[in-house]
Amino acid sequence: MERITARTNDKIKYASLLASSASKRRESGEFLLEGARLCADAAACSVEIVRSFFTSDALEKYSSYISVITDACRECYEITPEVASRLSDTGSSQGVFCVCRMRECSYALKSTDRCIALENLQDPSNVGAVIRSAEAIGIDALIVSGGCDIYNPKVLRAAMGSAMRMNIIQCDSLPAFIEKSKAGGFVSFACVVSGEAEDIRNTGALAGEKGIICCIGNEGNGLTQETVNACDYRVTIPMQGKAESLNAAAAASIAAWELKR
Repeated sequence: MERITARTNDKIKYASLLASSASKRRESGEFLLEGARLCADAAACSVEIVRSFFTSDALEKYSSYISVITDACRECYEITPEVASRLSDTGSSQGVFCVCRMRECSYALKSTDRCIALENLQDPSNVGAVIRSAEAIGIDALIVSGGCDIYNPKVLRAAMGSAMRMNIIQCDSLPAFIEKSKAGGFVSFACVVSGEAEDIRNTGALAGEKGIICCIGNEGNGLTQETVNACDYRVTIPMQGKAESLNAAAAASIAAWELKR
């Protein structure tokens, strides 16, 4: 295994840029993944791993994970802790990194699917938490419009591998996506904070056997008015006490649970 000791190595500079730049990720179609478990999950999910980097400590400590990665990888390199510090997005790196190709999502919505749509979410931890909860609850697909890049390192870490397994459909315009979905028989719900909206626990009765898309908006501003107008219904999560709203990830998880209940 070739050893890289310079932080200025071209492969290291490129991998570091993938971690920090959403535009570089979009341009190249690649992203940087960090962590022994996450990288092994990617290999197990048949994500294409272009090259991988391991510190000597990682090669000993995480040998079972690394063997899965090296079996699936084109190029493997040993790196020094100093080089690893340039690639790491965490305070205590495990010393395992992979440059991966983005998955092409070819998933076509089915008429009975239960879906969560995210519009302009900005916090990577929220986006990752929604992806993880959606997989755990059994949501069929996530629709993501605007906001945080789903290949942001913090998103991938918060998703705990779910980003490699979930059906994630990205779209430029959520209102346009909703209008198109209506032709396929879907019922759409805008999740809002309003005493006049339908109780979210009634979504099943309102949709019947049809597919559902439930939309969750930006952390500070909620859904755009265009998206609210495009949806068939407005729904709200009843709250007690003095709380005025819920964290976007918490709201999405509650909505997901109701869609599958």
